[in-house]
Amino acid sequence: MPLRHLRVTGAAREPLGAVLSDLRTRLDVPAEFPAEVLAEAEAAAAAPRLPERDETDVPFFTVDPPTSTDLDQAMHLSRRPGGGYRVRYAIADVAAFVAPGGALDAEAHRRVTTLYFPDARTPLHPTVLSEGAASLLPDRTRPAVLWTIDLDADGRTVATDVTRALVRSRAKLDYAGVQKAIDDGTAEEPVALLRAIGTLRERLEQERGGISLDVPEQEIETDGDDYGLAFRAPLPADSWNAQISLLTGMAAADLMLAAGDGVLRTLPAAPDGAVGRLRHSAKALHIDWPHHVPYAALVRSLDPHDPHHAAFLQECTTLLRGAGYTVFTGGELPELTTHAAVAAPYTHCTAPLRRLVDRYASELCLAAVAGQAPPEWVFAALPGLPKEMADGTRRANTVERECVDIVEAALLRNRVGELFDAVVVDVKDHEPAVGTVQLTDPAVVARIEGGSSDLPLGEQLRVRLTQADPGQAKVLFAPA
Repeated sequence: MPLRHLRVTGAAREPLGAVLSDLRTRLDVPAEFPAEVLAEAEAAAAAPRLPERDETDVPFFTVDPPTSTDLDQAMHLSRRPGGGYRVRYAIADVAAFVAPGGALDAEAHRRVTTLYFPDARTPLHPTVLSEGAASLLPDRTRPAVLWTIDLDADGRTVATDVTRALVRSRAKLDYAGVQKAIDDGTAEEPVALLRAIGTLRERLEQERGGISLDVPEQEIETDGDDYGLAFRAPLPADSWNAQISLLTGMAAADLMLAAGDGVLRTLPAAPDGAVGRLRHSAKALHIDWPHHVPYAALVRSLDPHDPHHAAFLQECTTLLRGAGYTVFTGGELPELTTHAAVAAPYTHCTAPLRRLVDRYASELCLAAVAGQAPPEWVFAALPGLPKEMADGTRRANTVERECVDIVEAALLRNRVGELFDAVVVDVKDHEPAVGTVQLTDPAVVARIEGGSSDLPLGEQLRVRLTQADPGQAKVLFAPA
């Protein structure tokens, strides 16, 4: 897959500010925080509710993109005497700062998630908290929800504990740096164990029939006032780090199910028709998929750098649609308790600075371990959380998609009529002359239509740019 960067500079950048402002207005994106919310945040930052337990002697570290300052998670990995591993995972304790029923709480329910734009972000909480007092920044003592998960030598969970504690991160690491240190053997053991534990958890995911799609992501990059697009292929360290979060989300779901009160992230199994459609796509892309080979096993065998495989992986994302949040109380478990891609019960609990539901999941798990009923403010909010999260997630996805469309149009606005090399990555079922192409250079994925014949899925195609105008028309190609 291409790794060529293309950047919006000079005159091409001029329309973006106004277009992005219009997008925020159209999607009803919250503007500045109200004065009473900021005042409450400042007071909370100065006097959070601190736990009694002190775990600041544990040398936690964070792994995030280099520029991130809203740090939700810090970890420490170690070997257990007699074999196996111990995962300590500290999650920012947002409830130490946000009082139920207060102005901060109400504003978080209005915003639901942090929204990311090329020129700014719209945070879930005021930055004095999300990038300051509540963030697990290095060399700062912070209140946290501390998970301790013991694993056996195969990476299977044998014990789980969660409690409130003070923690102190020692290092802010990034994915590329972690990958390099592990690869060249210079990583200290708590960091080096990320590969050992991550690999074991990947193996268990494979046994469960879980699915992690290794698809290079189209990302907007920023450098001051300039914007660019690039395809970012995930590093192994990305996957290992994600496995720690998945491990915690699965442990949290198990605690909730055992206690009878919770909120799960659920995804139904794909219908047979959707899998059948994928089999047709595999055949069109010359991918051998024997009937005895499970879908999850096939996905793991693919190379995202192969255009045919990349096109198929893109098609596979259709099976991940339909995820939602499922609430249950009083021991009445829902009919669906699993997430099909995880292939196990799972919940969101590791990103409370950026996602509303995670604060509630933490409280439910703390109560479950303590053998107590969850707080009343948690019960009061639970019925409305699935719709709030669905609406907020939909808006976040729309922001991400439309921001990419806008930057693509700005990049290409002066190149209408030019020819490009592309790969057909999607074809509409009932309109085989309409689909999606991924350019070889620059890093653009866009709609194609206007041809007189069926598009060749997974094949190289010469295409002509027919429109590109940020704020007016999305990028569109036609067969050359």
